[in-house]
This record gives sequence, structure tokens and C-alpha cells, in this order.
Amino acid sequence: MKKYSVIILTLVIAFVSAACSVGPGAAETAYTKETETNPITSEATQSETKVNEMKVKVSINGKTFSATLADNAAAKELYEIIKSEGLTVELSDYSGFEKVGRLGHTLSANDKQTTTHAGDLVLYQSNQLVMFYGSNSWSYTRLGSIDDLSGWEEALGSGNITAEFSVG
Repeated sequence: MKKYSVIILTLVIAFVSAACSVGPGAAETAYTKETETNPITSEATQSETKVNEMKVKVSINGKTFSATLADNAAAKELYEIIKSEGLTVELSDYSGFEKVGRLGHTLSANDKQTTTHAGDLVLYQSNQLVMFYGSNSWSYTRLGSIDDLSGWEEALGSGNITAEFSVG
């Protein structure tokens, strides 16, 4: 009888030790893995993400581009301006890699050292829009990016341009 008690006690201790060593968050991890692989949850999350994306149209020299705005305060403010009144910005060429223009509005800046790429839209000094067709490293607030760069550099061309922003 003692032999069985020792075996049972050993198994109980091993089981309890194993259960305790899992640590906090294990249940959350298991839940996360389950929801990540659940196609219904995945589809719902993807739909929600698409609904929450701030999409705008940017028209330059007769060509229209779709852009997705970033998820930050400045981009949300910009989206509200575009949605409520539209936005037209006159931009000048600067250094052969970007176009810069005054927004006519001051937005909430959260500048961070950033390396930009063609298609990036950023905020400079809280009131200037910068559209990149090249690359640069500077302190900007990211506003978003052009979704498809086909024809982007050609549309920006050389010299001054007018960009018209709309929603829809």
C-alpha cells in the first residue's frame, strides 16, 4: 500500500510542478494562437482593419493615386480635413527627391527620425506636407503612403505641382 501511495504522491507532485511552471500568460498565449488560426476570427479582424483604414485619393497632373493614411493623430486630423472640405496643396520640388507644400492647417506632430522612401507622405514642422519620390532621413511625422507607385515619379514630374486630396 505504501508503494502505491509513494507513486501516486510522486505523480501528483510532478503534475502540480508542471502546471505551476507554465507561468502567467500561458492561457492568453493559447487563446491568441487559437484565435490566430481561427478563420472566422481572422476574417472578422481583416474586415475590421479594412473598415478602419483611412483611404484617400491623391490627384496630380491628371493621374489619381490611392493612399493609406497612418494610424496616428496627425493622419486622423488630415483625414477629417480631407473628408469635410477636401484639400488642395501646392508643392515645390526640393533637392530632387521630394515635393513640399504648406497644408494651410497645423496638425499634431509626433516627429521621429525616419528614413523615407518613394510614395511616403509625411508632415514637416506641423504644417507642411512632404511627398517623396526618392529617399531621405529626417525627423518627420508619418502621414501615410501611396498604395501603388506605378506612374508616381512621372506624375510628380519636375518643378511645382498641385495635389488634390479627396475621400472615396
